[in-house]
Amino acid sequence: MLETSLKILKKINETGYQAYIVGGFVRDYLLGNTSQDVDICTSATPKELRSIFSDAYLPHEEYGSVTLVLHQVRFEITTFRKELKYEHNRKPVEIRYIDSLEEDLLRRDFTINTLCMDQDGNIIDLLNGRQDLQKGIIQTVGDSTLKFTEDSLRILRAIRFATSLNFKLSEEVIAAIQTTKHFLKGLSYQRKKDELDRIFLSPNVTYGVSLLITFGLDEILEIPKLGSITSFDDLMGVWAMLEVDDRYPFTKNERDLMKEIRNVYPCNVLDPMVLYQHKLYVCSVVGRLKGIDPKKIAQKYVDLPIHLRTDINITAQGICQILNKSPGPFLKEVYVMLEECILKGDLINQREKIVAYLQSFSSES
Repeated sequence: MLETSLKILKKINETGYQAYIVGGFVRDYLLGNTSQDVDICTSATPKELRSIFSDAYLPHEEYGSVTLVLHQVRFEITTFRKELKYEHNRKPVEIRYIDSLEEDLLRRDFTINTLCMDQDGNIIDLLNGRQDLQKGIIQTVGDSTLKFTEDSLRILRAIRFATSLNFKLSEEVIAAIQTTKHFLKGLSYQRKKDELDRIFLSPNVTYGVSLLITFGLDEILEIPKLGSITSFDDLMGVWAMLEVDDRYPFTKNERDLMKEIRNVYPCNVLDPMVLYQHKLYVCSVVGRLKGIDPKKIAQKYVDLPIHLRTDINITAQGICQILNKSPGPFLKEVYVMLEECILKGDLINQREKIVAYLQSFSSES
């Protein structure tokens, strides 16, 4: 990834423009972490970039940036700019292209995201980002209150970076969060969810959640049940317990899954009937939320005498013959009865045992 990135920089430099890797990739490189994509900043405009890279494209939602995919790596290449005006505490609605790297860096959120790398692999640190990286601190570029007022998403990004990197927030950032957090109410639920997902998936999730609660962001973000969650081992399990399906964006399948998780939560997930009806994944999620060893649940599931209705050793035709009935709705009731008896251990799942059981049941009726 780094080798390809440096080649891109060199190609842009050769055409007479400045270009640098910037932000997360450089930060992660210095920390020894891996990155999924690369951001590049340049003095070349999007039009000039597309003349350099014929296969680059301009995403509709990204004004002034081009996207380039090479060797299955996504590169965002953005022209140096100054953001002149923000709207709704979120999006810059007026920008101006500039030629200064330092002025471009001044518009960015946190100092640790202003670190750059040139085509020779040299680190360029114009705003003391490396110092904050070494101290393990999240500090905004310039006035924190202004930064969070311009774009309220930066508040959640501050929490997310502190969580994922296990860094502290600067005193200025902490004070600014307290005075600007109400702006988060105007942020889209999709944006909120994206950042919360990353916090919940972090190995340091407990720290991140403590920050959210300490600053009262659980109330602002309309996730008041956050403090009652004891396990964050499964993302869908967390969202199920937060019970915000009516506000936050989820697919129909995700909503159905969360509803099932909540329905199973009061049950004993080691009960054979519960495991059989709701399957291993849902029971494992609920088990983790309740502090039950997943291995114990998995073994219990493996040991079930049947896992599907088709595992029962008799066909619908066989049932009809034994009971001397034509196929009809009664078959469902018989199968439910057989499932319960087999799972409870009252009936062995062998055809002759099942036939005898049905014959005795038929004679009684």
